[in-house]
Amino acid sequence: MRIIEANEVDLVRRGEIPRHVGVIMDGNGRWAQMRGLSRSEGHAAAEAAVVATVDACLDLGVGWLSAYAFSTENWTRDPAEVSFLMRFDEWLLRKERRDELNDKGVQIRFLGRIDDARIPPDSHDWLYETMALTERNDRLVLAIAFNYGGRAEIVDAVNAVLGEAAAGASLPVDGAAADSARSRVSEADLAAHMYAPDMPDIDLLVRTSAEQRVSNYFPWHAVYAEFVFADTLWPDFREGHLYSAVAEYQQRRRRMGSASVG
Repeated sequence: MRIIEANEVDLVRRGEIPRHVGVIMDGNGRWAQMRGLSRSEGHAAAEAAVVATVDACLDLGVGWLSAYAFSTENWTRDPAEVSFLMRFDEWLLRKERRDELNDKGVQIRFLGRIDDARIPPDSHDWLYETMALTERNDRLVLAIAFNYGGRAEIVDAVNAVLGEAAAGASLPVDGAAADSARSRVSEADLAAHMYAPDMPDIDLLVRTSAEQRVSNYFPWHAVYAEFVFADTLWPDFREGHLYSAVAEYQQRRRRMGSASVG
């Protein structure tokens, strides 16, 4: 990814702005290792990158910013790191920072299995308190994937649909199967039972640290996302990197499954 010059930012502002930017924040551990620090210190150094990315999205008029904070697979990591990550969002968005984002009009949501009994009770309460505090804000939705797994989200959506059917709510009947009264689960049914049914598909997905994989990140929403892989480790990511990723996105021809033209 080419890092654009400061005088090119206005061109980016005037171009097509993605409605939803997703970020896989990768490289904290390597950033720390290079400096002889612990992995937890690497995660702590990510605060500036998060703030810079939020500010760049606000400047560009991005509607949704999603960020991967803790996956369902992260429970297998060293207990000390898991314990830190459980508190990381609370530390990152501590009262002063949370109030700052609230004043900027940022709505904060946590998406995932956030009622998992393994999450400390005070952290669980803090997640809901933060969402309630910011729920009326509409400049930018910051959707933090916490205890999130893409397959888990789809499984949970299927189970929610089936649970409603078992409770008496009828599944939609496909017209072709109406005579045999066979009920079918539709794409719309699943979409309505995702963790955030109103969240738009991801337009631009950025992953830092030069890794080129999606790591179970919002597979339902990333089906037509444009991918930008940045060599920068996440703690070093700043506004210029986000502007540069959007600039690259603006050069893409989005086909959305159709054949190319020309």
